[in-house]
Amino acid sequence: MGSKRKGTRAERELIHMFYDSNEWIAVRAAGSGSIPLPCPDIIVGNGKRRLAIECKSLGNTIKYFKKQELAELLEFSKKFGAEAWVGIRFDHIGWFFLQPDKLELSSKGTPSISVSEAKSKGISFDQLIKL
Repeated sequence: MGSKRKGTRAERELIHMFYDSNEWIAVRAAGSGSIPLPCPDIIVGNGKRRLAIECKSLGNTIKYFKKQELAELLEFSKKFGAEAWVGIRFDHIGWFFLQPDKLELSSKGTPSISVSEAKSKGISFDQLIKL
């Protein structure tokens, strides 16, 4: 499965998870990575909180992020009045959520997260919606 298709499927899965919670509603910003404006993958709200989530789905054990991608997430979140989150779905493991400042920097200074770091620093979906 192509990475774009896999990412779309993960975003839709997450939208359904929010909807199924009976308290949240979410919208997917189609083509969010293909326009030159700050735009997260998913925007979520429950009347009290708003979340802007950049989603990643991967089979690898580590994900590297472009600094610009995270800067745009933070810019959108600030202007929209939303909490900025990175949602990472590791194949056969599940979803983890972290705020962008919790990502480690690789030896080259690139923001990244490994499975073990996601497990220790990240929170689950259930924890995210109950904050």
